[in-house]
Amino acid sequence: MASGFGFPMLSSVEIAESVVQFGIAPVANLRPEDIAKPQPDLLPAILARFLASFVDAPGDDDDGQLGFSDLAGLDNPEHHLEAIRVLRLHNKSRAFLESIQFKDFTLADLLRPTPRRVVEVLSALINFLFYREEKLTLLQPIVNEVPDYHERTVELKARIAELQKEIADHELAEQMEEPMAQQLEADVNALQQKVQVYNKQQLALRAKSSAITDKKEEIHRKITQADFELTKHAQENSKLRSKLVKSPEKVQRALEEKKSVRAKLKESEKTAMQNVQEKTATLELLNKAHEKLAKQHTKIQDVQEQLAAAKTVEKEVKARKAKLNDESLTVRSFDAQIIEWQGKVHEMEERLKTKVKERNQIIADENQKLGALKSEIECKLQCLEPREKKVEAMIAKASKLCSEAASVRTAATSEQQKIRAKFDNILKAFNTYMDNINPFLERLEEVGRQPAEEDSSAPKASATSKKSRARKRT
Repeated sequence: MASGFGFPMLSSVEIAESVVQFGIAPVANLRPEDIAKPQPDLLPAILARFLASFVDAPGDDDDGQLGFSDLAGLDNPEHHLEAIRVLRLHNKSRAFLESIQFKDFTLADLLRPTPRRVVEVLSALINFLFYREEKLTLLQPIVNEVPDYHERTVELKARIAELQKEIADHELAEQMEEPMAQQLEADVNALQQKVQVYNKQQLALRAKSSAITDKKEEIHRKITQADFELTKHAQENSKLRSKLVKSPEKVQRALEEKKSVRAKLKESEKTAMQNVQEKTATLELLNKAHEKLAKQHTKIQDVQEQLAAAKTVEKEVKARKAKLNDESLTVRSFDAQIIEWQGKVHEMEERLKTKVKERNQIIADENQKLGALKSEIECKLQCLEPREKKVEAMIAKASKLCSEAASVRTAATSEQQKIRAKFDNILKAFNTYMDNINPFLERLEEVGRQPAEEDSSAPKASATSKKSRARKRT
């Protein structure tokens, strides 16, 4: 047999039940008759569902799409879509069946399978599913040791994503507030520069004001001195008048002297008036300068208020920066927690890898034992090859009789119970043949000489012989 006798053949009823049980049936109400008389699309549909459910990884389905280099070699690619899908299904199916020691799976077996080949392929798939289920049951205690690994991994990934989102939000807020902080720093620097300029101007104005005050005091002192001198001259004048004599020459001389003194006094008075006018003008200038200084002082107070507001803003900026620093520390603590959780995840992954290695080692040991058992069975089967050839000759003869009985099957429905009893006799005869070939040959010759009505039981006998022979081999 093409499979190398790696698995027992199953009946149509068992195949139908198992296919529906594992969820790879193309229809929900698959019957044994559909397996015994398969339609051309039955085996491709089961293989496609089997590969999609148990072999292909999620996302591996390429939907029959070709690359540009492959499409360039076809004139009408849309006409070859179905052929491409069938070829890919055949390649995947053949690769998988060869991996489970089922050889010689051809394209004809996929497109035009015989009932015998359908039973063989489906028996191989179902036996693999039973073997897979058994091994998964053995590995379930190992998986149960870390029951919450996947959930914990998902939770940690969600927590990491949440922390990364918070970090991104903090960075975004910091980036959004950075222009405002830079603008405030620029405004504070500009205000500080203006305050320095105003302080320099205030010092210069204070120096000018002190100089003007000194000049004002000097002028007041000179005016007081001039008044004192004027009073002194008046007193001297009164004294001179009292000393006047009646001599005209002396009077004339005294008058001239007085006139000269008077002229000098007038000049001094004019000079003093000019000085007073100058001092008055200087005083007005000082008053104007004082008003300007008052205005400048008001402006300086406004600037100082603005500087105070700027300092308040600067304090707020510093508080914001301190808050951002605290948040960065929190983010760093979160990063440390993330690293810690990632270490735990890595540790769990290492433990899982160790368990997987142990499982693979167990599977390798089991496969080695299975290979030794297969080699032993193959040695035994080689001893049975002569008998198998004789049985195949008998089966070929029975198949010929089956083809002859197909035309009579529709008229033999009422005689099924009778045929069933004869089928049991033939089955017992075949089991006896495995122990003693000669009585079986005599009984088979008797069956060959029976009427054509009794020959309709030959197909069922051949199927039963196959099942019992596969049971013996396993």
